[in-house]
Amino acid sequence: MDMKQVVAFVTGGASGLGEATVRRIVNDGGKVMILDLAVERGEKLAVELGGSALFQKTDVSSAESVQAALEKTIEGFGRVDVVVNCAGIGVAEKVLGKKGPHALESFSKTLQVNLIGSFNVIRLAAAKMVDNEPNAGGERGVIISTASVAAFEGQIGQAAYSASKGGIVGMTLPIAREMAVHCIRVMTIAPGLFETPMFDSLPEEARKSLGAMTPFPCRLGFPEEYALLVKSIIENPMLNGSTIRLDGAIRMQPR
Repeated sequence: MDMKQVVAFVTGGASGLGEATVRRIVNDGGKVMILDLAVERGEKLAVELGGSALFQKTDVSSAESVQAALEKTIEGFGRVDVVVNCAGIGVAEKVLGKKGPHALESFSKTLQVNLIGSFNVIRLAAAKMVDNEPNAGGERGVIISTASVAAFEGQIGQAAYSASKGGIVGMTLPIAREMAVHCIRVMTIAPGLFETPMFDSLPEEARKSLGAMTPFPCRLGFPEEYALLVKSIIENPMLNGSTIRLDGAIRMQPR
């Protein structure tokens, strides 16, 4: 798929991995609907990027909210042919902590946003993509979700987060197989430790310590590197039904 022809729907698009993806797509000539709950950041980014970007406040776990954003995208840009799911939350909580058992509410919320939210966007966007005219290569769309290396090597305190990201990995292949008949590709990226708002509150020494866990390059990943992989997936028609680790060879330890 030609980046210059892309109309993308990017959740969590106002910051971190999502913002880098939005910038990459627009810089390469595409158009983007930025979806986020952070209204001020989202609107500011859309204004900065000009007519190639729109913003819509969106709750990915709400069918009505996502449907409204899809309709606004089609109204503004004519179609949706790329989805990038970057919206997500993290929680650090032990199953048996000092204050008692893991709160069921925080476990449920993590799955609701990360896993169910991703699926909600996929199912509603796919229903729009099937009506797209195929491009020269026969493609109607590309769907990319964001998992994590925690899907494979979750640390102590990451039961909820790992479960949500493992679910994203698990649903990638069956959805890709189903979407194949519609000429829509489905992929997932599993990042390692990246510079995102989740790390903003940490002191510099803590950030360096986390980065040192990565074998090479020995640092936190840059959001722009995630965006480069999104670009590669969009442009390479043979990438389908898989999860790609983007992690500098890190394998997370128990703690």
